[in-house]
Amino acid sequence: MAAEGEQRAASEVSQALARHLNCLNDDNKNTRRRALAAIQKEVEDKRLSSGALQEVFGELLRPLLRCLADPMEKCREVSIQIITYCVTNVPRPEESLPYLIPTISQRLGHQEITEPSEELRLGLSQLLTLLVEVCGRKLGPYLDEMVRILQRTIVDPFPEVKKESCRCAANYARAIPEHFHMQSESLIKPLMQTISHQHSKVRIAVIQTTGAVIQHGNGKSVDDALSHLAQRLFDDSPQVRQAVTVVVGNWLLELRDRYSYFHKLMPLLLSSCSDENPDIRQIALDYWKKVGFQWESENEDDLKDKKDFGDPYPSFYPAGVERPGLGCRELIFRNLSKILPAVSHDITDWVAGTRIKAAQLLVILLMHAEDHTTQHMELVLSTLYRSCLDEEKKVVHNSIKAAELIGTFVNPEVFLKLILPALQKSPLASHLMILAAFIRGSSREVLKPHLHRIADGISQTEICQGSEKVLYLEQLLCCLQSLISICQQYCTDISLHCMKVLITILASSASENLYEKVQDVMLSLAQVQGLNDHLDLYRQHMQELMQWTSQSHDQWTNFSIERAQYEVLVSESGPVIGEHLDQLLPVLKTCLQTTKDPQMRLKVFTMLSKLLLKPSKTVNSKGQFHVHSETLIKDILVPNLKWQAGRTAAAIRTIAVSCLWVLFQSDGLSPQEILQIKDILMPTILTTLEEDSKTSRLMSCRIIRALLGACDNHLDPDQLNKIYLEVLKRLDDASDEVRITAAKTISLWFKCIDGRYDRTTYKAHLEFLYRGLLVHLDDPDTNLQTTVLDVLKEASIIYPSLLVQEIEAVKHKHRTAAYCDQLLQHIQLNKDNDQTESTSPPAPDLQ
Repeated sequence: MAAEGEQRAASEVSQALARHLNCLNDDNKNTRRRALAAIQKEVEDKRLSSGALQEVFGELLRPLLRCLADPMEKCREVSIQIITYCVTNVPRPEESLPYLIPTISQRLGHQEITEPSEELRLGLSQLLTLLVEVCGRKLGPYLDEMVRILQRTIVDPFPEVKKESCRCAANYARAIPEHFHMQSESLIKPLMQTISHQHSKVRIAVIQTTGAVIQHGNGKSVDDALSHLAQRLFDDSPQVRQAVTVVVGNWLLELRDRYSYFHKLMPLLLSSCSDENPDIRQIALDYWKKVGFQWESENEDDLKDKKDFGDPYPSFYPAGVERPGLGCRELIFRNLSKILPAVSHDITDWVAGTRIKAAQLLVILLMHAEDHTTQHMELVLSTLYRSCLDEEKKVVHNSIKAAELIGTFVNPEVFLKLILPALQKSPLASHLMILAAFIRGSSREVLKPHLHRIADGISQTEICQGSEKVLYLEQLLCCLQSLISICQQYCTDISLHCMKVLITILASSASENLYEKVQDVMLSLAQVQGLNDHLDLYRQHMQELMQWTSQSHDQWTNFSIERAQYEVLVSESGPVIGEHLDQLLPVLKTCLQTTKDPQMRLKVFTMLSKLLLKPSKTVNSKGQFHVHSETLIKDILVPNLKWQAGRTAAAIRTIAVSCLWVLFQSDGLSPQEILQIKDILMPTILTTLEEDSKTSRLMSCRIIRALLGACDNHLDPDQLNKIYLEVLKRLDDASDEVRITAAKTISLWFKCIDGRYDRTTYKAHLEFLYRGLLVHLDDPDTNLQTTVLDVLKEASIIYPSLLVQEIEAVKHKHRTAAYCDQLLQHIQLNKDNDQTESTSPPAPDLQ
């Protein structure tokens, strides 16, 4: 009875629709539109049973399909709506497939777009998706048509059509996997063309569809899709990156040929483990654990020994890191040789994002590989050498982290055997950077047997002097800091080697930028040995260090690194150098010979002058410098005061004079020692009064003054006459400071005259000296006038009458007659001390 009722209802509707169906062939578009609207109302409003609707749909299908090509868009739209309604509600929609699929293929499957309306193309795509949902496996015979349609719609210009087509393709792949694999490869190309679409939702749909198409299709398509999926791991949208992670994770778990693609798919999933989004990291980690556990279950027989006896937990495992499961580790062990070359290639890619991902992946791989890294050390090292100097900080950070993991898991014997020869052959900052990371990753117990080997290596000349670039020296310093921080008290055995390296760094031209860091490392080295500070460290090794730096001192030039090392050692050791004067002076004597390189002598003299500025804190810290002072003057300073042509020679004379003055000023010489050297020193120092350098002339005047003060009455008349002749010339010097100093020196000269200086015999000298002084009473500089006046007052004691005579002769010429009057009054006051002119006046009391 129900069947008869459905047939009767269907018959009634068919009769009602007959007139409207005839109108669909009318030329008037409005008539066709009204007819379609009436058909839609009749079909939907009658609430027909599914059986009745099936019969009605059979009669309507062909006319409606013809309407899909109607010129009027509204007619096509209504036709799609009616067909969609019927397909949704009829019990046997598969009966319409022989008519529907070819028609949809005609509208959507051509190379050129047949359906111009985006909304109608979307409607047809939705209809196709509906057919897949309701017909399922019955769509198997239409594989070619379906694939042809999807090939076009996936690349449709309208984003909504792209997304709907992706949904349809994914459902179709799941519906007929036994047939779909024959044509699945045909969809990969359009999917990959769309995977970089500007809309993130489209990209997500494409990725998910790709996962389903390959999962239920031909696994060989993984190779075609892999590079595109890898590129999406750099997508700005977290949802896109998450979609890639899920797809790859499912492939690793469910793909039929997954074992063949483990080495290609694992890097993608592991890269997501270091994603910046914590949710994606967690999803990737969960998938990875499942993959490892599944593989472990599937290969239980192979892992039986390891599971029964246990894989020992590595000592000194990185803190705060969970050790991966056995299955995960075994997967990496077995595929590392296939993955590492690709990582090594990508870590030097021109795109910064690729390099960062590769560096992050390398860390994860090494964390899983543990001691199995040993067999891949050459490749890993060559990779790290390049990546640790990358301009991207994240690449450098992860490269250093990877090197530290190698230090944790790999025996030092292995990595030292590889890195030290490479360092000797080609000393580069990258080699040192990796070595320092190795050391930091290791432990003191493991490193202890290799300490001397490491210290001997980095303290070799070709390594510690390998470059003067700041980066290289920083990494050299970093190696030492790592050794000290890890090995602590064990560094006592290599303390001397460390000091040699530190001194070499300070001796480089880039040391200004590293001075504070070197001092910090030196303090750390002292503290681990129980010493107070760096001075104790110098004291502990001073003997060996001085021998080491001065081995070739007789061959030093301006560019000798050994000279710079020696200078650092002497300057930085402070009061410690005062304990080793017996070793210091012979080196100075050899290096400051006048036949040696002038530039080198200038550098050594500069060092010496700095030492002499603070003798109590340097060379005279033990109060023994006076023992060597005579040797310093006779054998070192005096020979270098002799005139030689050239600016460098002049600079040497200037600094030698300065050293000599500092020596006098610091009370480094006793009066007895000065008397012993006066005959050698005075003639030489008089010649330096003519130097072009103002400093030389000024220091020379001061030295002569100091000599006169120390010699008192130990100078004979001939020596005195030679002195005043040279000093008097300095009253005409270009520098006022030199002129005043020269005048004060002459004042002291007069005090040195004793009974041997006969006034009659040397009257001409005194007359010349008085005249020279009187001239400068008329000097424009009032300070000099006052100083000369004081000098003449002192000189009036020697030969008053001669001085009065000279004053009267020039008094009328002077613009400053007042000075002459003061001088005459002074002489008159002292006249009672000179009642009679004698040829041998008593010596003035210089006290």
